[in-house]
Amino acid sequence: MNKIMLIGNVGKEPVVKYYDHDQAIATFTLATTERGYTLQNGTQVPDRTEWHNIVLSRGLAKVAEKYVHKGDKLYIEGRIRYRSYDDQKGVRRYITEVYADNMEMLSPRPAKETGGGQERQQQDSFESFNEAPF
Repeated sequence: MNKIMLIGNVGKEPVVKYYDHDQAIATFTLATTERGYTLQNGTQVPDRTEWHNIVLSRGLAKVAEKYVHKGDKLYIEGRIRYRSYDDQKGVRRYITEVYADNMEMLSPRPAKETGGGQERQQQDSFESFNEAPF
């Protein structure tokens, strides 16, 4: 099974839904950007941003519910899945999603209140969360 790896920024707050026996699914969008460049002849090639639909399940969904917010930078590793459905007008719609089984939070952690002032907590390593394959 092929894996996909993405580094990008969360586009909206995760939507978390619970079902049987406290199981959870979280969905959100992730924006990845390929930086623009200038060709030798001077032509400017602009940045190109792609939007990805991310799906997290079980423990990863619960982590996303607590710690992932719009604008956060994430590393996502998972598999691409395709699905389709018929909309209200009967038109067939297609969706591409990334089902994540590994997530690393790359944004710095927020400042914590300590003693009467604020101090920035430094982090030497990234927070990594893994989920057993579906």
